[in-house]
This record gives sequence, C-alpha cells and structure tokens, in this order.
Amino acid sequence: MTGTQPMRIIARIALFALAFGLAVPGSAQEIAPTPRPEAQITPVIATATLRTGPVTGFPIPRFVSLKASEANARRGPSRSHRIDWVFQRRNMPMMVVAEHGHWRRVVDRDGAGGWMHYSLLSGVRTTIVEQDMLEMHQRPDLASPVRAQAELGVIGRLEECDGAWCKITTGGHWGWVPVTALWGVEPGEVFE
Repeated sequence: MTGTQPMRIIARIALFALAFGLAVPGSAQEIAPTPRPEAQITPVIATATLRTGPVTGFPIPRFVSLKASEANARRGPSRSHRIDWVFQRRNMPMMVVAEHGHWRRVVDRDGAGGWMHYSLLSGVRTTIVEQDMLEMHQRPDLASPVRAQAELGVIGRLEECDGAWCKITTGGHWGWVPVTALWGVEPGEVFE
C-alpha cells in the first residue's frame, strides 16, 4: 500500500458511514459540534472520489435545501421505515450523500439526518451563518463597506460564489461574506 491508499480507504469508510447513518470512531457523529462542523465532513468529501447519483445523475455529495416547513428523516428509503428526525426549518441547507429511487439520504450541519422523499427537497441553494454578527460587505473584499450583519444560525439564500466569497440574501438584506463563515457551500465552489 502506498501512503495515500490508507487515507482513501478511511475516506471511503467514512463516506459510506455518513451515507448510511453509521457511526465511525472520530466521525462527525461522535465529535461534539465545533464552530465549523462541516470541517469534519469536508475532508471526507475532499479525499473521496466525487460520484454521480444513480437516480438523478447529479454529483454526490451535493447541497440542497428543505422545501417543506416540516420534513421527516427516516431510517431507510421508504415510508415504512422509522422516523429518526423531524426537521422544522424551511430552507435549511442539507447535504445529499446517497440516492435510492424517490429518496435522498441527507445530513445537516451537525451530521444528523436520514432518508427524505425528494419532494421535500429543493435545488435552491441556501446556507447557514456559522459566525455571530457576520458582516455582509458591499463587494467581496473586507475593506468594502458593511451593508448589514447576520447573526449566528441565520439561513440565507446563496446568490453566487466566487470560490472565497459568497453573496447571500437574508431578511431583505444582501451582502458578500467569506465562504469560511458559512455551511452549505464548499470552499472553492464557484457558481452564479
């Protein structure tokens, strides 16, 4: 085995565990939440081979948002499986880690989740602010004027990202914020 093979094996095991709700020692499910919980998931994503979903053909993992104001996360991909979580926050960003028929295995920023029917999810990109009183700037530059501030835990709509900064809208205000202060977008991700 080469030096990188053990890391690939660990990443695959962690991604499998994440997709099927299993706890792995040292995984995001066993570690207490930190100010940046996705930092526990991101290395898995970064070292794992990105793949496409067998049902949709979209990348896995990927971010989506809750379309419904209440959504059940089940133990397995059918209505006959037990409900593990009930999410009650419309527009909350979720990460899709697996697909099966009309069902998507999702996790939130704390690693909680389960299987949800696809009709409860939306492709609209949202994010959660991970820093208290986050300054929203006029332009993607710390020296630019501050338009507003967002509190810790606020959900905002992602308008665009340039890899290091994202333009978000929340509570009728918009501004540019560093990607590192958000959950729901990967560092380096670019979209308009």
